[in-house]
Amino acid sequence: MHPPLKTTLSGLFCAAIALALCSQLNASAKDIVYLTPGLDLPFWRYLSKGIESVAQKEGYGYQAFDSHNDAQTQLKNAQDAIARGVAGIAISPTDSSTCPSVLALAQRADIPVVIADIGTNEGEYVSFIISDNREGAYGTGKALVAAMKEKGVTDGTVGLVTISLTRNNGKLRTAGFRAALAEGGIKECALEQMQNYTASETFKYTQDMLTANPNMKGMFIETDQPTMGALRAIKAARREGTILVAGFDGIPEFVDLLKKGEIVVSGMQQPYLMGVRSGEALFKHLKGAQVEKQVLVPIVIVTSKNIDEMLPTIKETVFANEMK
Repeated sequence: MHPPLKTTLSGLFCAAIALALCSQLNASAKDIVYLTPGLDLPFWRYLSKGIESVAQKEGYGYQAFDSHNDAQTQLKNAQDAIARGVAGIAISPTDSSTCPSVLALAQRADIPVVIADIGTNEGEYVSFIISDNREGAYGTGKALVAAMKEKGVTDGTVGLVTISLTRNNGKLRTAGFRAALAEGGIKECALEQMQNYTASETFKYTQDMLTANPNMKGMFIETDQPTMGALRAIKAARREGTILVAGFDGIPEFVDLLKKGEIVVSGMQQPYLMGVRSGEALFKHLKGAQVEKQVLVPIVIVTSKNIDEMLPTIKETVFANEMK
């Protein structure tokens, strides 16, 4: 006796749905997701490219989720990734205090997480890939002090525009730079913390500092794109040549600015290399290999004097080969 046609079609339909769901789960299980604070900042885009290069090499799918510098958006992105059943997550937290919420979700779902920069206050993760922020900022500060001494303006003060000091890397970066200032006998005159990490935000901070501190002779801007805002504000105030600017991280525009002395130094993290190391740590874990709990990536101190020598290295490790 043959089963009714309706029953047969129903069975085939259910089987097709089950097969499709199975395929979707298998596809998700072959995906790596990166939760980033904001892809509008070149640093995170370069880091993303590094992770993606390893995922592609391993035959996995890859997607970056932009959190727009908002902790709740990052948490929602994490929930979406976990619901898809991805193989692994890399995260650069919006800040260190909110990262534990994401780590707890991933732990409950048994999805491994690698933290790429910034850090977390607590929680379980596979590995933490981090630049030596304190040492890098200390080296940047030393180079700025040396430039101020060379110009004979050590009686002037220095203003800081920092990344969020709720981030562990922000605390380390600021502490390292301040240590170099103290050693050089140079005083700090002002500090503002970035909130949206744009050039226009730092333009306003710099305008305010220039107005309130006529003896300010140096500035330290703790990430790349906002440094452009500081330079615009200095130019608008007709203070070019009187303010020595130290940056951090790097974008291709920095190369000519360093050569011309408009930026005297930048402590450049190597985001593409950090992304590669993050991807490697995640796949080592997926393959059952032992993974270092922390991987330290050095920061290169690039100055107006050594930019030509450093250029071949930073084109790849800093600029992700985007610079011709």
